Amino acid sequence: MLFTQDRTRTREMFRSTWKKHTQGLALEPLEKQIVSLLSDHPEYHAMLSGKEDIVDHDFTAEDGHENPFLHLSLHLALREQVGTDRPAGIASITRSLLLKHGDGHTVEHLMIERLGLFLWEAQRQSRAPDEQGYLASLQELL
Repeated sequence: MLFTQDRTRTREMFRSTWKKHTQGLALEPLEKQIVSLLSDHPEYHAMLSGKEDIVDHDFTAEDGHENPFLHLSLHLALREQVGTDRPAGIASITRSLLLKHGDGHTVEHLMIERLGLFLWEAQRQSRAPDEQGYLASLQELL
């Protein structure tokens, strides 16, 4: 299960999915989404395939390393938002950004930067994310 508060289980899901993919094993629908996403991130392939225990590693801004699991999870969350158009209007914004930039991965990176910021702010203030503020922030990208 990917959607859990348990960081170890979430990270292991990415790693085990990549392993199944490289072994040519059948994938569940969510695993297919993860493999599609990982195809856009070859910089993470060695990490996910390696023997190093990255599941328990702390990734901090101070050590200069982006948290790859957070990055991938934000991509998945954004794709879910766009697919369900929740918050309402995000699918339209995404289509407009695609027309402007022409590259889906670039658009996702622009958008997950905003998503991450709004999630961090909500967590810091112990409140639900501001969906309207988030949408307004995405509109600024147009």
